Amino acid sequence: MKVDNAIIMAAGTSSRFAPLSYEKHKAMTVVKGEVLIERQIRQLIEAGISDIYIVIGYKAEQFEYLIEKYGVKLIPNNDYKNRNNNASIWAARDVLKNSYVCSADNYFLENPFESDVDDAYYAAEYAEGSTKEWCMTEDGEGYISSVMIGGKDAWFMFGHTFWSGEFSEKFLSILDKEYDLPGTANKLWEEIFMAHLDVLKMKIRKYDLGVIYEFDTLDELREFDDSYITDTRSKLLKEISSQLNVPEKDIVNIRNINGANAEAIGFEFECPKGLYNYSYETQTLQMRGQKN
Repeated sequence: MKVDNAIIMAAGTSSRFAPLSYEKHKAMTVVKGEVLIERQIRQLIEAGISDIYIVIGYKAEQFEYLIEKYGVKLIPNNDYKNRNNNASIWAARDVLKNSYVCSADNYFLENPFESDVDDAYYAAEYAEGSTKEWCMTEDGEGYISSVMIGGKDAWFMFGHTFWSGEFSEKFLSILDKEYDLPGTANKLWEEIFMAHLDVLKMKIRKYDLGVIYEFDTLDELREFDDSYITDTRSKLLKEISSQLNVPEKDIVNIRNINGANAEAIGFEFECPKGLYNYSYETQTLQMRGQKN
């Protein structure tokens, strides 16, 4: 079937990518010389897909230049603070057809997109041994028959998806009925999909390890792009590096700290001088213990 368009979801805060995502949207991170979302847009265009929509919310203004540069269209998700990514799907409901549905923070070593696709699918890589990822099984025809959080020696959800027109229509019909139900707001669209596998038919598109990348934390990004080891591109981390008189490379194991409403309020990290917390609100650094 001919691909109609692509929808890139970029509304979320990506708080685990602290503190870089606090200073700049994660999709705008430069990885090996390319802006993450720009690389994805270029790969789509190279595959013949020029009708591209970006669902925006957090730091929405940072995406506006892409309209002129690549001819993309922006779709606001005004509920990104209060709902999970099902709100981005709902925001894009009028353009969901035979559509790629992607995350703005994926890095594809090879271009995974094509102008014609056989069926709806979810990209996957294989985990040898135990994993905490969302693992899938398939039936005799290759359709996803179960999804479990965590597993062993299994294909797991990782990367982009393709929605056929039929899949889009059926998913939106279900989402329309469930959108305002208690509990739906916090659900990933994948959780809604998991609950309706009998109706929502999607195959597993299997990729070799090392084709699809996702950087949840600065430490993970450093493993892929070692220039971030000594230069984090973070004003906050540079200030902390100067204040503690330690090089940026020694600031590691960074983890976001969320407040009562799940909004990021700061981050914690380790360095040779100890364990520290940083507060976004007070812009203060506090030592909380010695390293073992």
